[in-house]
Amino acid sequence: MLVILKNCLLVLVVAVLAVPWCARPAAAIAYGTDAPDGGYRFAVKLTMTGLPADDGGTRDSSCSGALIAPRWVITAGHCFREGDKHVDRTVAERTTATIGRADLDSRDGYVIDVIGVHQAEDADVALAELASPVTGITPIPLATAPPEVGDVLRLAGFGLTTHGGDVAPTTRMQTGQFTVDAVRDTLLETSGHAPRPDTSPCPHDSGGPYFRESRGAAPVLVAVVSNGPGCPHTGPDYSARVDNLNAWITDTVAGTSAWSRARPLLLTTLALPLAGVVLVAARRRTARPAGRRRRTTQLTGR
Repeated sequence: MLVILKNCLLVLVVAVLAVPWCARPAAAIAYGTDAPDGGYRFAVKLTMTGLPADDGGTRDSSCSGALIAPRWVITAGHCFREGDKHVDRTVAERTTATIGRADLDSRDGYVIDVIGVHQAEDADVALAELASPVTGITPIPLATAPPEVGDVLRLAGFGLTTHGGDVAPTTRMQTGQFTVDAVRDTLLETSGHAPRPDTSPCPHDSGGPYFRESRGAAPVLVAVVSNGPGCPHTGPDYSARVDNLNAWITDTVAGTSAWSRARPLLLTTLALPLAGVVLVAARRRTARPAGRRRRTTQLTGR
């Protein structure tokens, strides 16, 4: 019996050692970690249902993003496009933003329709306007200066577990840390820092927020995922800086929000005189002499 037990243990040890370390399932933001419940509540998943497909049908897709104002989400510009052209509108039959929910299977936070899109001119960045404002979740503030080479940023996203294959996006927000390798005019180059050197964003992490964390201070948005190699990988990914878009973002949010607030009043103001004109016209038609009505009928009857 002892010999049999020893042989069984030997087989078990050999079997365990034979499984390669890389065979464990990868997490979205490849080799990232689960975001804690209640963490990074400004992070957003954008879900597009009914996108036009190449075969003439429809398909579904998703991106990541961040809440930067009660009615505004920042994401990658290429999340809204027709072919290769970025467009200032939603393309799917319906686009929703899930906000304040680390676990997508939970009922935390909000799910709100996206009703408008604005594209930056010289960067892969878009602003998505929500149908109603978000309350109880603090938007992430924008950086006012670029990071420095060597800075460590955190990324949050809802992308795939790996590049390629029939893999669904994660239902749990993933996060990882990245080192800034280079600062370009509109882009940052970042590479995996933790948990591993090949921690990297994956498809559907597009638009996900790279943000700076400081002890005792609120996170600050530095960039959003733009593009990069297939995941997982070592070496750089590319993200769009937001510090040099502050003026455009502020103007877009303030201008559109002002129009949204003014639109109901303006429509009411225009509607009242129009209703008066219609009422007066109706009264004049009613007050016309019978002979004039007969003449009009004769003329139109020719």
